[in-house]
Amino acid sequence: MDFDLSWLLLGLPIAFILGWVASRFDLRQLRIENRQAPKAYFRGLNFLLNEQQDQAIDAFIEAVQNDPDTQELHFALGNLFRRRGEYQRAVRVHEHLLGRGDLSRADRDRAQHALAQDFLRAGLLDRAEAALQKLEGTRYENEARLSLLAIYERSREWAQAAAVAQKLDESEQASYSTRRAHHLCEQAAEQVAAGELDGAAQLLQQAVALAPQAPRPAIDTAALQLRNGESAEAFQTLASLSESAPLALPLYAAMLQQAAVAAQRAGEALVLLQRRYVESPSIDVLEAIIALGGAPALPDEEQTEPREARDGYIAHLTLQPSLVAASRWLAGERFHHEQFHPQVQRALDQATRPLMRYRCAACGFEAHQYFWHCPGCQAWDSYPPRRVEEL
Repeated sequence: MDFDLSWLLLGLPIAFILGWVASRFDLRQLRIENRQAPKAYFRGLNFLLNEQQDQAIDAFIEAVQNDPDTQELHFALGNLFRRRGEYQRAVRVHEHLLGRGDLSRADRDRAQHALAQDFLRAGLLDRAEAALQKLEGTRYENEARLSLLAIYERSREWAQAAAVAQKLDESEQASYSTRRAHHLCEQAAEQVAAGELDGAAQLLQQAVALAPQAPRPAIDTAALQLRNGESAEAFQTLASLSESAPLALPLYAAMLQQAAVAAQRAGEALVLLQRRYVESPSIDVLEAIIALGGAPALPDEEQTEPREARDGYIAHLTLQPSLVAASRWLAGERFHHEQFHPQVQRALDQATRPLMRYRCAACGFEAHQYFWHCPGCQAWDSYPPRRVEEL
């Protein structure tokens, strides 16, 4: 069969035309897709600026589908999911980023940090800890250490918290000596609870050396000395502390009084407490003075005869109004209708109970017990050493 060249001559132009049409179609489709991706991105940005997070997420999902290789869109989408509380979706986005082989080192660290934040916000502390530990040696190192420190403190893993705080201290960006002293005191408290008093004493010695200006190590040391029967040493520890941390005296005034009585140094303690009370009146210091049998003199009045210890409450009331002091004074008074005194006193005690609490200055959490570490906001040293009534 002879080959007809006319078909070839006719087929070449047709093939060229079909190829040209196909290429134009591909270019047109590519232009449409390229237009759709930025349009979806800017539409999502507009929704985000108008605080319409649901519509913003839909727009960013559309943009990611049109251009799956854009990591910035993935980061934006993951952060939006986290802000909305959709932590599982945020985790999937950031894990997908980490699974990509073409991701740069900087973006990989960024995705690892974002993944750790997802776990933290979701309350998955174990997974957050593992993710944060992988950021060691990156530009997110210090931020990751701070998050790890918060995790360990929240879960009361004091040895791990102390190790992280030491690294932060060595970075010289801020001083963590007082915080590290708190960690040692917490470990010492656990040792005391377990009956390991020698180990607790060693930890407290380290805490005192680490933060000699902080009141807690000295207070805990005095408490341990008093427990071991070393009342003279406990009194000396607290007497020295009253010179270096006088504002914290209300926290240890009762312990100082107990140590002084046990060490037969009540006279010295009374003079010390009375001097500090004049400088800064406090109901806790006043009650320690009364327990020692003393009472401050009334202002602008010469004390010509010995006063009863209870008269200290009256002296306190002349300095500052105090429902607590009034209630304590009335508890020992005799009245015409004595049969109603117990009911009245119970009502006063009920009214004064909230006034004897301590209040966190950071979050307002109130408690009858003084906390060095606020159980509400996890802040350290956020409780003033005075009762709510005296703030």
